[in-house]
Amino acid sequence: MKILVCISHVPDTTTKINFTPDNKSLITQGVQFIINPYDEIALTRALELTEKSGGSVTVINVGEATTEPTLRKALAIGAADAVRINAQPREAFFVATQIAEYIKKTPYDLILCGRESIDFNSGTVPSMVAEMLGIPSVAISKTIQVENGKAVIEREIEGGKEVIECALPLIAGCSESVAEPRIPNMRGIMSARTKPLVVVEPVQTETFTKVAGYDKPAPRSSVKLVDAAEPGKLLELLHTEKKVI
Repeated sequence: MKILVCISHVPDTTTKINFTPDNKSLITQGVQFIINPYDEIALTRALELTEKSGGSVTVINVGEATTEPTLRKALAIGAADAVRINAQPREAFFVATQIAEYIKKTPYDLILCGRESIDFNSGTVPSMVAEMLGIPSVAISKTIQVENGKAVIEREIEGGKEVIECALPLIAGCSESVAEPRIPNMRGIMSARTKPLVVVEPVQTETFTKVAGYDKPAPRSSVKLVDAAEPGKLLELLHTEKKVI
């Protein structure tokens, strides 16, 4: 079974983020980038599936040369090879188009992604890729099993769970419980240096959205402490200042 895992190159959540003076782009200097955590979960599940039933795992990323350390980490975790589509990921439709066009030339049995990337949180790329390829897609998967050419996927719905059976090929967005991310060992880190990393030029496509600007969240206001012996004062502040009661 051939599995493709889509990898996003995202800022670490502990990194302090700043924007350019026009608020149109991120200042990347000094920012620590990582594999999108949901994508790392998807990669681990892909490796578990191939370890059980045989096959190979390829990782793919739409990004410039600065994303290669992230791809090398994915190779160190266990992927057999990597593909980098040499373009700045402008928006979700652009990214989905690049991935879909690559898959049309190099088909896979199963495509896994994270449920969303932690930088933009749109969660739209998997369904876009599926639509472009004409294959099923399942969002926010909680478990994924593959047997006899079919995938059985469990996902949460309001008030319960849903179990879906799909023929391959398909694309699935993976959530937290799909797998526990793996930490690369020394052997994996050393072998990642020699594993294939292919660079592919992007296809031309339209851009349907653009960034109007980024804003940081408003800074938190100072905390007001109210003595436990004065509950009336607390109620007054909640009513007059916060207007929550």
